[in-house]
Amino acid sequence: MARYYWDDLPESMRESFLFLHVSTDEVYGSLADNELPFKESNKYFPNSPYAASKASSDHFVRAFNVTYGLPTIITNCSNNYGPYQFPEKLIPLIINNALNGNKLPIYGDGLQVRDWLYVGDHVDAISIILKKGKTGDVYNIGGSNEITNIDLVNMVCNVLDALKPLSNSKSYFEQVKFVSDRPGHDRRYAIDASKIKDDFGWQPGETIETGINKTVKWYLDNAAWLDEIISGDYKAWVKSQYN
Repeated sequence: MARYYWDDLPESMRESFLFLHVSTDEVYGSLADNELPFKESNKYFPNSPYAASKASSDHFVRAFNVTYGLPTIITNCSNNYGPYQFPEKLIPLIINNALNGNKLPIYGDGLQVRDWLYVGDHVDAISIILKKGKTGDVYNIGGSNEITNIDLVNMVCNVLDALKPLSNSKSYFEQVKFVSDRPGHDRRYAIDASKIKDDFGWQPGETIETGINKTVKWYLDNAAWLDEIISGDYKAWVKSQYN
């Protein structure tokens, strides 16, 4: 559909058209502890059906650029977090469960490493790429914030302990429960975002500490929004995933 839309545009408008495809670091597979972060030149090596579907979409976008000349750019980002994130994702899930006195489920041993990118920084990077990016190119967007899942959960709990302490003076972290690891769960992701830094001067404005503080505070200040979107369907999904 995008190609047909582009084909039908008047010549005066075709030059301003761009198809931006926002993808994920999962397409690159899993990194060993001693491996360098993913660069745009890394080969694709998806390890789960979900990651494979994302990789295939990247290939389709590239193919439409090469075959038909469709103006495209692909971005591959690391784990996003921040306001308005649905609570199936780790950080809002932990915040919501902690505040409701529920267990904080952690897959496997909790030592999987992810690079976390604050959503505001991601939006800024996309905005720059839309204005200055090279058609047909690929750009990695990362937060330069590698941390294990268990350490991230501990950080979230520490912020909750400070902003909304429990009446019994215990830490929310005591609610952690390790659950069976999910199939195809990659051990480590990390993004090398030096290309967009060198080309456009972009770099993340939030550290993991400042971003988590902002995020936890937002969810505390917007409890009504969180309550409204947590439906019976969501509770059933959580039960099926974390048992």
